[in-house]
Amino acid sequence: MQTLILANLVLLGDAWSAVAGNPGLLAGWALLGIMALYGLTLLWGAFRRVCFERGQQALARERLRQEIQAAQRRFQEADPVKLIWNGWRKFEVARKVLECEGVASFYLAPHDKRPLPPFKPGQYITFQNNIPGQSKPVIRCYSLSDSPRTDYYRVTIKKTLPPPGAGDGKPGLVSSYFYDTVREGDILDVKAPGGHFFLDLAEPRPAVLISGGVGITPMMSMLHAIIDSGAKTQVWLFFGVRGGADHIFKEDLQQAAAQHENLRLHVCYSRPAKSDVMGRDYHHNGRVSVDLLKQLLPSNNYDYFLCGPGPLMNSMTAGLTAWGVPENDIHYEAFGPATVQTTAPPPTAAETALPCKLKVTFSRQGRTFDWTPAASSLLNFAEANGVKIDAGCRAGNCGTCLVAIKSGSVDYLAPAGASAEQGSCLACICKPKTDLVIDA
Repeated sequence: MQTLILANLVLLGDAWSAVAGNPGLLAGWALLGIMALYGLTLLWGAFRRVCFERGQQALARERLRQEIQAAQRRFQEADPVKLIWNGWRKFEVARKVLECEGVASFYLAPHDKRPLPPFKPGQYITFQNNIPGQSKPVIRCYSLSDSPRTDYYRVTIKKTLPPPGAGDGKPGLVSSYFYDTVREGDILDVKAPGGHFFLDLAEPRPAVLISGGVGITPMMSMLHAIIDSGAKTQVWLFFGVRGGADHIFKEDLQQAAAQHENLRLHVCYSRPAKSDVMGRDYHHNGRVSVDLLKQLLPSNNYDYFLCGPGPLMNSMTAGLTAWGVPENDIHYEAFGPATVQTTAPPPTAAETALPCKLKVTFSRQGRTFDWTPAASSLLNFAEANGVKIDAGCRAGNCGTCLVAIKSGSVDYLAPAGASAEQGSCLACICKPKTDLVIDA
């Protein structure tokens, strides 16, 4: 179109040069010029019409693209429901990677090759482990340590050793089984992801991730999910370990901090070795503390996510609360009864009144006991009286301690990660509200 217009202009220029000295032809050429101008006007109109049509086509393509994306989102929202499975599903250990001494990551691929449902970063999966020498399968929960994938899940497990000075103490049963025995190619029984401890990418808010030791695992899931989503949400990550030998995901964390301006990484070594260099391997000498957060954070207006050893969790939750952080902004993952010791509610009048103490009956055993508030949970109470109730996480997450209530009711001590069906309770996080009869 542009070439045609230029050609017409050149012809008009040549014609004008020929008639400039001949007035007799000027009137005719003037008429010709008017006709040429009219033709140019028609050509310009056609050019604009073509541009307009192309613009409309581009808008139509964009609308179609948006409609396709909306349909895909609707499918993605509905599809995970179809992909989530009930009960146990077979997974193959596709890879086993040593992260540092005593810590290994396991990449788990579905044995049936079907796609995996997405999960929320921070959630966990539950394993049913058939360990040699054990009379029945042993249940444990482990946090997912990577962002959601359709072809594999990753968990990172530390072999739990007996505390120093424990004498003949034994290492953790399941963590030792994973670290020492599980190999690539092995088949494991896994429940679908679950848990209420997660970072919600649908409502991004500046976050502070606080972890110690292997508690970094759910934070890695959160961090990589933010990176993969392309979100520019501001993230502060505080990670405490003893020294370089225990620094899990060191290269991964350093690379993420170098490549993403929205990530502020602060690593604390409580007992650095001579070979550990501040500024290269870690940033602070000492433990993660609220005082450190006060020094570095511009305010306390963040969502806080905590996962780590009991002392870290207890000091951080107490310190953040004292700093004025609302309780709803403090989120933590608890695996095990000592992870976070919240203030227990005082015993009720029914629990302490004499002679009206609550009665707990274990119907299978045919035994009845007076409830002891010091036992804290129904599971602890049962064990103290020689009644066996299967348990896994002991924090209301795995559902292993689910027991049927034959009569009576219970109060829950903490939010449950697992669902308790109607007429049942999670013994590890509840206590009797009235006289109670349970099927145990």
